[in-house]
Amino acid sequence: MELRFTVRAHISRPVATVFEAVVDPDQLSGYFTTGGAKGRLEKGSTVSWDFHDFPGAFPVEVVDLVPNARIVLRWAAQAAAPGGQTEVTIEFEPVGDDRTLVTISEEGWEPSTEGLAASYGNCMGWSQMLSAMKAYVEYGINLREGMYV
Repeated sequence: MELRFTVRAHISRPVATVFEAVVDPDQLSGYFTTGGAKGRLEKGSTVSWDFHDFPGAFPVEVVDLVPNARIVLRWAAQAAAPGGQTEVTIEFEPVGDDRTLVTISEEGWEPSTEGLAASYGNCMGWSQMLSAMKAYVEYGINLREGMYV
């Protein structure tokens, strides 16, 4: 049994704008990393993401990055398979009329009750990220402000 999930959403902005909202730490801090993001996402870099609902900064390794197309990340996760990390792939696809389809997949949990629970938690988090990104990029609204503090 392989534990993995995929979530997706359409953002009504051009792919370059949506991609930049993820790689730029100031923008990412404006809608997702409630405790702040440090470091621009660049291939081979390790950045830091902090969340009020999970206090303490997380190191996030940027495994691969293709501008305006794909970002692959690794980070520590509860109940991750040997190695202790899961892999996150974020894909950006232009879909006409300056809209972008953002698809996020994550995999790498141990096939156990704990792994399943941890994967559900991350699935919820990435779903919230997509909703928050849509509100922020399209309307300038931070949906997560005050949600966890």
